[in-house]
Amino acid sequence: MDLFLLTLIVLVLLVILTASVRIVPEYRRLVIFRLGRSLGTRGPGIIFIIPFIDRAVMVDLREVFFDVPPQTCITADNASLSIDFLVYDKVIDPERSVLEVENFTGAARGLAITTLRAVVGAMALDDVLSKRDEINRILHEKLDDVTDRWGIRVMAVEIREVVPPRDIAEAMTRQMAAERNRRAVVTEADGQREAAIARAEGEKRAAVLAAEGDREAAIRRAEGFALALDEIHKVAQDIDHKTLTLQYLEALKALGEGEATKFVIPTEFINLAQPLADYARGAHKE
Repeated sequence: MDLFLLTLIVLVLLVILTASVRIVPEYRRLVIFRLGRSLGTRGPGIIFIIPFIDRAVMVDLREVFFDVPPQTCITADNASLSIDFLVYDKVIDPERSVLEVENFTGAARGLAITTLRAVVGAMALDDVLSKRDEINRILHEKLDDVTDRWGIRVMAVEIREVVPPRDIAEAMTRQMAAERNRRAVVTEADGQREAAIARAEGEKRAAVLAAEGDREAAIRRAEGFALALDEIHKVAQDIDHKTLTLQYLEALKALGEGEATKFVIPTEFINLAQPLADYARGAHKE
């Protein structure tokens, strides 16, 4: 009997000890309530509580996310859209997350749905489809303003999918196809224009080179002709009047052998022949 009581006492002590000791990891905290009154946050490490008097609520401090299922929203221009998104949040004040809201994940999900419908309802369809980043930012700001009083911080809001009505989706598909065709035509036209410019540039450069070659050849010919004239001038300077007179006499002799009856004697010949005549008269007197 004594052994049974001793065993029972040991078992009771073990149960009490187990219930009074909690090991809290780094990423969690304990919110302690003693007889219904909050004692604040405890942890991490080994935490001792009074069994049956203290109640501990474990709170996870890691960033978590929840999925908002597809929601039907009406835009400002009366278009119906289906949108689903993700919300990332984390607890920054464990005590307030327990005292201020019963289920902060469910409360945040409901708040996200109503906020999404309000934001989309103030925007046109084209803006909703093209401004996802802006919608994410607005949802983030509005959710964070409300959840801050719960000790929860919304880290990010990401729209995952926007599904427009079928007729609008088909119209968007036709528009995208037309836009792709337009880009293809523009690209082809740009290519042809670039090719034409390249050909024109090549022809212009060829013409410039040909013109430069002709100009260089003309300059070379002119320089050669000038050199020839210089040589003729140098040779002509070495011929005296007697030599020129004899050449004129030879020319007259050749003319006299012809059948012509009239001769034209240039004045220059008379001037050239005068020294020869004077020379002849001097030799006769001697």
